[in-house]
Amino acid sequence: MVVTLKDVAVRAGVSTSAVSRTFTDGASVSPAMRAKVQAAATALGYSPNFLARSLTTRRTKLIGLVSNNFHNPIFLEVFDLFTRGLQDRGLRPLLVNLSDETDPDHSVQMLQQYSVDGVIVASSTLPPAFSKAFADKGIPVVNTFGRHADRPDVHVVGIDNIAAGRMAAQALVARGYRSVAFLGGPAGATSTQDRWTGFAQVLAEYPGIALRHSFAQAYSFEAGRAEMLRLGLEPLAQAYFCGDDVLSIGVLSALRDLGRAVPQDVGIIGFNDMEMAGWENIALTTIAQPIGAIVAASIAVMAAMLDGQGGDARGQLFECRVVERGTLRPPR
Repeated sequence: MVVTLKDVAVRAGVSTSAVSRTFTDGASVSPAMRAKVQAAATALGYSPNFLARSLTTRRTKLIGLVSNNFHNPIFLEVFDLFTRGLQDRGLRPLLVNLSDETDPDHSVQMLQQYSVDGVIVASSTLPPAFSKAFADKGIPVVNTFGRHADRPDVHVVGIDNIAAGRMAAQALVARGYRSVAFLGGPAGATSTQDRWTGFAQVLAEYPGIALRHSFAQAYSFEAGRAEMLRLGLEPLAQAYFCGDDVLSIGVLSALRDLGRAVPQDVGIIGFNDMEMAGWENIALTTIAQPIGAIVAASIAVMAAMLDGQGGDARGQLFECRVVERGTLRPPR
């Protein structure tokens, strides 16, 4: 039989309200009373029903964790960090897949049905309108990996993708490549647009370096492979900045089938530094964004908002760095 709050009260010899206060955050309970109730609960194997309690507190502690690219392995790392970080704060993540969603208002209605206390939009490809739609309904929201803006509509935590694109271009210039290319993800994604913008800005300062660009259909292995096989029908650039590690790995697969050696024939630099990029058989030179720090900061902002201390919407930026491995030739 299920052990109830009343059973704990009888065993501890206290009122049911005393048991309820013991398991309610912030409620006033003496140390002696707390010890007595917890001992009774442990003996009976009682666990408080947090969903039932939410009817009284009007707080579910549910946090919608929203994303739209579940095929990209980097999000296994992102979700692992988010779920553990939220649970450590006593919050409960509710994972929501918006891969085929185009209507921000429909997404809001879906999350409202679960009575979430807040929403974290963990995506660099969902349009900013999705995050803003939650904020417009009064739901605390953080856009992790969102587009940087001087005056954002919601709290944004991530990187400056334009600066990251510049970093990639500078890495290729430093290695003496005279023909370079950008192979991005979906052309409509703000992360793709910004990384291409920064990349092109730097290369514009070097008229002696030929520059071209193309876009894959998605941030995926299959899309990266398909785009490089298409490009392989014509002379290739000496080096490519791929807008994502999983795209880069697809490109490496295609180059192998095209009979091109990396980095001897073609250089590759990726983006993200996901765990797979460091595997010995891949050894991808890439630009790392500090995902752990970004996730931790996002959770801290959400916790502050739930406590009524979020303040005005602002952006937090974290710096990227180049991780040297084996897919680019050494700097000159």
